[in-house]
Amino acid sequence: MKDYAKAQLTSRILIESLPYIKKFHGEIVVIKYGGHAMKDEELGRAFAQNIALLKYVGLKPVIVHGGGPQIGKMLDALNITSQFREGHRVTDDETMDVVEMVLVGKVNKEIVNKLNLADCKAVGLSGKDGTLLRARKYKMQVNSHNKTPEIIDLGKVGEVIGVEAGLLTGLLSEGYTPVIAPVGVDTEGNTYNINADSVAGAVAGALRAKRLLLLTDVAGILDADKKLLEELTIKETLELFDDGTLQGGMIPKVKCCLDAIGNGVGRATILDGRVENSVLLELFTNSGIGTQILGNN
Repeated sequence: MKDYAKAQLTSRILIESLPYIKKFHGEIVVIKYGGHAMKDEELGRAFAQNIALLKYVGLKPVIVHGGGPQIGKMLDALNITSQFREGHRVTDDETMDVVEMVLVGKVNKEIVNKLNLADCKAVGLSGKDGTLLRARKYKMQVNSHNKTPEIIDLGKVGEVIGVEAGLLTGLLSEGYTPVIAPVGVDTEGNTYNINADSVAGAVAGALRAKRLLLLTDVAGILDADKKLLEELTIKETLELFDDGTLQGGMIPKVKCCLDAIGNGVGRATILDGRVENSVLLELFTNSGIGTQILGNN
């Protein structure tokens, strides 16, 4: 027996998504993929199907991925001790070799394989390919109350200073989905481990992407009462730094969103990657999910 009620619900969902499909058709969307969404097998398959659907309705997705837990697991297996300072992994030469091996050789190819199996042509890249991510050593300064600022040497941890956008636009024009591992290189050929959120923001800005999505393990930006802030202007977002609402790992995520918007990205959203089909819910429904920071378009 046919389930007409279910069929009608499906048709209403499709109709609701139509204005958003028209709006985003032909546009670039950069998605940072990480957290629980990348570790859970079912969520991983759903993510690949989400990206395939984006392709088939005319969007141009670009994926940037993390891999911190996978790196930690491999370092433990090799009996290499990791140190963390202010949330950053101190990366010496030995650790950098493992980081590159895991991110580029394992995690990246696993994501590419899932996308290809979902009938979404994907190509894996690191920052070394075509000098995609030009980097420099990240100099972290920690400011403490009534103390002289401390400069912390994180080793082979870098920051993006340039993105070879032409390589990505070329792949997109040929119908491929780029999947980028957050490993960069400087002018002397030194390799750096770079925060995936920062890479996603830099790539989105270089491509003038319509949207930037950061998949995380939280619902989005929460206010002082732990309620989700669904939509913020740039001014309202900046006020969250001043009043202490933003804490811990959310601070760099929000900063990279603001940087991306400042470089021409339409809007940036921090959303819960633990929710199945979170990418489609954010882009193609009236309610969306997560916290959207508004740009100029």
